[in-house]
Formats: sequence, structure tokens, C-alpha cells
Amino acid sequence: MRAQILVVDDDAPSCELIAEILRSAGFDASPLTNSREAAERLTKEKFHAVFLDMRMPPPDGLELARQIRGSRINASTVIIMITGEQDRTLMKRAFDIGVGFFLFKPVERNKLLKLIRVAENSIERERRRYTRLPVRCSALLESNGKQLEGATVDISSGGMLVRSYLAFPAGTLVKVKLELKTGSTPLEFEARVVRTIGTDCMGLEFNQLDPKQSARLQEFLLPLILAAA
Repeated sequence: MRAQILVVDDDAPSCELIAEILRSAGFDASPLTNSREAAERLTKEKFHAVFLDMRMPPPDGLELARQIRGSRINASTVIIMITGEQDRTLMKRAFDIGVGFFLFKPVERNKLLKLIRVAENSIERERRRYTRLPVRCSALLESNGKQLEGATVDISSGGMLVRSYLAFPAGTLVKVKLELKTGSTPLEFEARVVRTIGTDCMGLEFNQLDPKQSARLQEFLLPLILAAA
């Protein structure tokens, strides 16, 4: 349940130092010195925050940040840029891409811990959003006139895994009626199938929920998240 953080810096001692400080602060931190390998992992794994060195062999920090913001699973991930420069033009470019915070070199424990305190709320929101909770709720899915009745295997505030007697193909846009509690008015929204598991299980990513739907879902999930933590 701890926040997952990826640290990408081609300078191995600096990379490991940042990861070690993050671990001491209660995070799960994975250090990587190869930015190409990092780009590959970011297409497959969810991270709640990513530290990126600005100057690396291609792809550099700015390009990786751009890829993260254009990705599916890490589009909203908190991005912290590591740099020894204070070039305002460069910093503006980074902010425009979606970088949220800067860690200036030389990296020092106290400096990084102070930054973590500032970024902690953003990282925690991202962690809660993607925390999948094993909970069973009835779900009715409809696409192109075809309906499937099923039940959730797990739910987060960003998506859910549903088991039915068959699965819609990946990429399918579906209308969902989700009954959070037996007898309650179901949530109604759209979602997209992003993956299938076997022939009867599918992962769905929610489209933008309206504020009332989002509030109801958060109200349902928050006690479960706190209990799990």
C-alpha cells in the first residue's frame, strides 16, 4: 500500500542516494540509471511519483516527462525534476510539460526531505486514486446494445476489474451501472476496457466522472483504503 516511486538518474550514486532517502521516509523507491529502460517500465507499471534527472542520454528528463504525461497509466503521476540549473526558460518548459516540483543539485538529505513534505499530499492523492481494493459490487456493462452482468474483483477511484461470463474487447467504450451497496442507486458513467484477462475478466478505466459521482465513489472507497493502510 506504500507509494511507489521511480528514480531515474544516470549518475548511479545520486540515484541510489535519492532512493535510499525516499525509503527512509516510508516510500517504495526503485532506482534506475538507464532512461530507456525507465521509459519502457513507465508504459507497463504504475508509479505514484517519478524523479527525473534533467540531463541524461536520450530520452532526457524533459522527454521522459513528456512521455509520462502522454501515457495511459502514469498520465497523472507526480513528476519531480532533478537539476543543477536554475534557467527560468528551461523550468517553464518543464512546468508546461507537467513537472510539479524541482529538486536542485547537489542532492542533500534535508533538502530532499523538505521537498517530500511539500509534495506528500500530491503523492498521497495519486496513491489513493490508484489503490485497488478487493471489493465485490454488482456491475452492468453495455456496449452497442449488448449487456453483460458481472461483479467487480477490485475497484480504485480510477478504474476497476470486472468478471462476467465473457469480456468486451480491449478498447471498447462501455456504459456502466455500478451498485456500490445492495439496494443503493447505482453509479452511471462511461468507461473504457483497457485490458482483458482470459475470456471473462476485463480491466476498465473510468472516463471523467462528474463531481457527484466522484464524491460518492470516494466516500465508498476512503474507509476501505484507510482500513487497508
